[in-house]
Amino acid sequence: MPTSQPPQPLTHASSLALAITLLLAAAALTPAMAQPAGQTSGPAAAWRASNRLGYGPEASIAQAAQSHPQAWALQQIDTAYAASQRAPNIPPELARFNQPLNDSVRDFRAEREARRQTREQASGSQAAPIPGALAGDAENFSREMQQTAAAWRLMSCSDPTMENPLLARMTEFWFNHLNVFVGKGAVRPFVGHYVVNVIRANALGKFEDMLLASAHHPAMLLYLDQAQSNARGLNENYARELMELHTLGVDAGYTQNDVRELARILTGWSVGLQQDEGFRFSPRLHDQGDKMLLGRRFQADGVNEGEQAIRMLARHPATARRIADRLASTFVADQPSPELVNQLAATFSNTQGDIRELLRTLVRSPEFWRADNTLFKTPLDFACSALTAGGGAKDRREIQLTLGFLAQAGQPMHGWQTPDGYKTDAATWLAPEALTRRADYAMTLGRRMAEPDFLAPFLSRASRERIALETPTNRTGLILASPDFMRK
Repeated sequence: MPTSQPPQPLTHASSLALAITLLLAAAALTPAMAQPAGQTSGPAAAWRASNRLGYGPEASIAQAAQSHPQAWALQQIDTAYAASQRAPNIPPELARFNQPLNDSVRDFRAEREARRQTREQASGSQAAPIPGALAGDAENFSREMQQTAAAWRLMSCSDPTMENPLLARMTEFWFNHLNVFVGKGAVRPFVGHYVVNVIRANALGKFEDMLLASAHHPAMLLYLDQAQSNARGLNENYARELMELHTLGVDAGYTQNDVRELARILTGWSVGLQQDEGFRFSPRLHDQGDKMLLGRRFQADGVNEGEQAIRMLARHPATARRIADRLASTFVADQPSPELVNQLAATFSNTQGDIRELLRTLVRSPEFWRADNTLFKTPLDFACSALTAGGGAKDRREIQLTLGFLAQAGQPMHGWQTPDGYKTDAATWLAPEALTRRADYAMTLGRRMAEPDFLAPFLSRASRERIALETPTNRTGLILASPDFMRK
C-alpha cells in the first residue's frame, strides 16, 4: 500500500497494542463498506459473498467476486456441489485419516491391544511380544488420525486450489450441526473420516441423506453412546440429541416417551469393533416389539425401522424451521428476520431438504446483502480467512500456530464437548481477551506473509490510512487485525 507520509515504525509490542485498539473498535463498528439495502455489486457485496460463502478473498477470488457478486455466489453453489461429489484432495502424508473405515476400525483395535500389552509389560506382567502388525507406531494411531485430520481441515479451508471455499464452509456448518467430540477416546480416530465421508460428501445434497450417514458412522455411534444401546440395556443419549439438536428442536412438542420409543427403534445399531466393521446392525440386540413415535406406529423391521424413523424426523416441519433458523443465523445475521426463516423453511419442506436450494434462497434474498445484517467471524472463520489471505496454510509451523490459536481462543478443532456445536454469534466471540489473542495471532502470522495488497479495496479509508503509516513488517498483521477483516 502507498504511504502518505514517512512511516513512524513501531516496536512489536506497540504494534500489537495498536492492533488490539483496532480490534476493540470492532465491537461498535458500523460497516465500513456500507451499501444500500439489497445492493449486490461492489467491494462490500464481494466481501460479504466471499466471506460468508467461503473464507474471504484471495487474489483471484477478489477479482471474480467483485465483478458480479450475486452471480458469482450462485455459481459457487453448483461448483461446490460438483466438488463434493469428487474425492477430496488430501496430501499423501495426511491421507491415512481417510483410509477405508474398516481399516481404521482394525487399526484402532490394534492400538488398544498394543497399549494393553505395553501396560502389562510396564507392570512386570508376563505378556507375549507385540506382533509385527502391532509394532512400531501402533500406540499413536488415534493421535495421528486426529492431527492429520485437523491439518487437512486448515489446509482445505484456506486454499481454493485444494477445496472449493463454499464446500469448506458448508463442511464446517454441518459438522457443527452434527457435532462429535474428538476428545472422547473411542471417537478420536474416526472424526476425520466422518468429516470427509459424512459431512463433506453430503454438504450440498439432501439433509436426510447426511443425517442417515451420520447415524451409521462410528464417530456418532460412539460419541452419543448408541453403540451401547440394546434391547436389554437401553441408552437414550443419541435418540434424545437426534430429536433435540439434529432435527426437531427442543420446543417441537415431542415427549420423553417419544425419546424412549426412538431409542427402542434404534436398538441394535452399533459398531463392530471385533469384526472390523464401522457400522453393524445386530438383530439379536434389537427390540422386536411395536413402537409409537410421534403418533406413528413402527413394527419390528430390522435396520429399516430406524432408517424410516430418521427420514420421518428429517422431513418434519419442525426440522425445516430449525435448519432454516440455523442457516439464517450463520449466513445472514445473528438475529435473522422471521420472514427469512419462514422462506427458508418453506424451501426446505418443498424440496425435502435440498441444501443447494436452501443456499439459492439465501443468496437471492435481499436480506443476505443488507449492510445492517452484520456477522462477526468466529475464531475458525478468522483463522481460515487469515490463512487464505496468505495463500493457504503452507507448512507445519503455520498449522501448529493456528491450531494453538484456536485452542486458546476457545474453538479448538473438533474440540466442542457437547453435541450442540459451537456458537456463531458475535456475543460469544467479541470479548477483549479473545480479541487480544486474535491480534497476537495476526501479528505473528503476518510476519510470515507477503502483504495482501488485494485486500485494500475491502478496508475502510480509516484503516487504510492508519496501516499505511507502518513498516511492511507490521502492515500485514494490522490488515489481518483490522476491524474490517473481523466482519463477514
